[in-house]
Amino acid sequence: MRLDGRQAVITGGGSGIGRAIALRLASEGASVAIVDINEASASAVATEIEKAGGTARAYVLDVADADAAVEVMKQVAEDLGGIGILVNNAGITRDNLLIRMSPDDWDLVLKINLKGTFNCTRAAARIMMAGRWGRVINISSVIGQIGNIGQASYGASKAGIVALTKTTARELASRGITANAIAPGFIETPMTEKLSEKVRDGLNSMLIIKRFGKPEDIANLVAFLASDEADYITAQTINVDGGMAS
Repeated sequence: MRLDGRQAVITGGGSGIGRAIALRLASEGASVAIVDINEASASAVATEIEKAGGTARAYVLDVADADAAVEVMKQVAEDLGGIGILVNNAGITRDNLLIRMSPDDWDLVLKINLKGTFNCTRAAARIMMAGRWGRVINISSVIGQIGNIGQASYGASKAGIVALTKTTARELASRGITANAIAPGFIETPMTEKLSEKVRDGLNSMLIIKRFGKPEDIANLVAFLASDEADYITAQTINVDGGMAS
């Protein structure tokens, strides 16, 4: 129970990696706020945690809405007694080749993935600063490091998250707040389940560990970074990618 007495916010917590993170942090004793644009998904995860004996609440938020982010973080702090851990996991893709990508799709991906991370960090950091302790954990991607055909907007947004993480770490260190990023590789999620066997085989060939990761692989690292054991780790980007970017 490394996180007993802590309060954690997970954006995009209603499915996939976000769900796994929420379940893991709750199992470590944290009170968990499941924040998602999909109310039904967020509520389902919160119910799952409560049935297992944990504490969780669901909140609806479009992370691209800065004012709404402020209001939701205030409500979470009121409901749970503060915010100590923020996991910025919410994200989307709108993949296409660079010359075929519409400006609207480019803007949407940057608005959700990068601006959304900024909006939630900005809102939660003010609450963390008052408590003089905090963990900001941003979910980036290996694609932000090596790029990928058809993912110009996604890669740019995830690379931006790395730079934002480093700046966040420098600005908030004096208040007892650390900021780190995690760069997943290919993870078994509803998104990757749609890939054909041929595509999966090609992707596996890029990995040292010849399989896709599991959402729990990301959640395990989040739990460590959120704990007191990670007190001296900040401004880092840690890959969980089966050796893909090595």
